[in-house]
Amino acid sequence: MSDQNPYEKLGVSEEASFDEIQDARNRLFEQHSGDAKHLEVIEAAYDAILMDRLRMRQEGKIKVPERIRFPELRVQSPPKETQAPREHSPAWLQRILDRPTPADILLPGAWYLGLSAISLFYPEGGNQVLQLALVVGVSIGIYFLNRKEAKFGRAVLFTLVSLIVGLITGGLLANWLLPQISFINLGSNQFSTVLTFILLWLVTSFLR
Repeated sequence: MSDQNPYEKLGVSEEASFDEIQDARNRLFEQHSGDAKHLEVIEAAYDAILMDRLRMRQEGKIKVPERIRFPELRVQSPPKETQAPREHSPAWLQRILDRPTPADILLPGAWYLGLSAISLFYPEGGNQVLQLALVVGVSIGIYFLNRKEAKFGRAVLFTLVSLIVGLITGGLLANWLLPQISFINLGSNQFSTVLTFILLWLVTSFLR
């Protein structure tokens, strides 16, 4: 058997297809499964044929299917390191942002919607109604924020900052916007209160 060429060792012709060569190799492996020496000869013949086909491919004589694995290509390439997805937002922002459930959005939203309605439709109570509504709104914000992380101090801080920003921004916008929509009977304090409730709802829903 040592005087035979690789094709003869596998029992195939030099015109055999790759499938035929593969089948012959597998069949001989099954026949000589307990004979290590024969298996080594079969594998060496198979590798020699693949090397011969690789040479012929490089010379442009044949076209080899991409699924054929040549001996020199059998070394496994090192696994590619999976890169962690890049975070598009700063770490500090990710720590305070929340992914709210529908309940986290709807429950505070219902409360602030009700308070906004009171502020808009009961102006005869004057500033006392608005102040009371703001007190209730702040309490709601603290409650829902504290419920998420159980950090009372943080909840108070976020809520008070939202209250201050909302009132200041609402006052500035009211002086500019309300004269342009004079057909709407809305006072600047009412406008500021409603805007503050909107900001409190956003903070309560989307911060943790």
